[in-house]
Amino acid sequence: MSSDIRLGVQYPGDDTGFLSRAQLDEWAGLVAEYNFSHVVLGDHVLGIDSDALDEPTRHEWSRRWPGPDAKSAYTYRDVFREPFVMFGYLAARCDLEFVTGILVLPQRQTALVAKQAAEVDLLTNGKLRLAVGSGWNSIEFDAMGAPFGSRSEMLEEQIELLRLFWTNDVISYAGKFHQVVSAGIQTLPVQRPIPLWIGGGGKKTLSRVGRLADGWHPPGSLLPDESGAQSVRLVRESAAAAGRDPEAIGLEPRLYLMQWDDQETLEFVRTWRKLGATHICVDTRFSGQPVPFREHCLRMRRGARLLGLA
Repeated sequence: MSSDIRLGVQYPGDDTGFLSRAQLDEWAGLVAEYNFSHVVLGDHVLGIDSDALDEPTRHEWSRRWPGPDAKSAYTYRDVFREPFVMFGYLAARCDLEFVTGILVLPQRQTALVAKQAAEVDLLTNGKLRLAVGSGWNSIEFDAMGAPFGSRSEMLEEQIELLRLFWTNDVISYAGKFHQVVSAGIQTLPVQRPIPLWIGGGGKKTLSRVGRLADGWHPPGSLLPDESGAQSVRLVRESAAAAGRDPEAIGLEPRLYLMQWDDQETLEFVRTWRKLGATHICVDTRFSGQPVPFREHCLRMRRGARLLGLA
């Protein structure tokens, strides 16, 4: 089942709460033992206290992105670990590829991201994949001093600038959001450049993937049905129009393991393979309620066995 698709697993922290160092070590060890190829880690720097918002604001804010209960957005109660710090820690404990899924790039300083990503890539001997997105949480952007309204335009400039930082000792760059005069990140990564993927599912995002990205992380809700096939076609058409090879763009859909029985899971993977999936992220979260750490480990083992890894 898994011979031509790389299967990774989502870190389940926002569903289990904070994992201790011992639990984190155990989980990473099991990911490797079950022969998954990579770890995917989400990103939110801040969580919002939605109870403090007035009702119209709370409704508008929460409808944008469902959280663990599929009814409200992520809040301060949901645990998101810092991706670059976590990857640095895990790099000393396992030999896996590390993937951000998804790093909210426009709310972060581009040069600092370039430096952090290069450091992780060096520590892992070239096993970082940086998947980025434009974000949705205006409150988080405001708190970080980032321009929410121009985040999509900024994202495209950041992608260009990151690749320059990762492939040149010294760069100069004059853009709308960035000015760099004869400077570099001092130590280049192993991968030059580090693979840059994009997450999201709107038409503008699909066009951006085709034009700029090394791969695409579809929304977790996207199924390998006609809607999914149409989205893949739009990415490939955009790539072809930009003079790029559509077949060279990676594709990593998300498999919510607890939403399907065994036959449905296998069919999900088979159908995405036909649509060109190169990777799949196995996600043990979102069964309807938070579950203990140990249960996520058991779910991960179930997925590995079902998909032919262990």
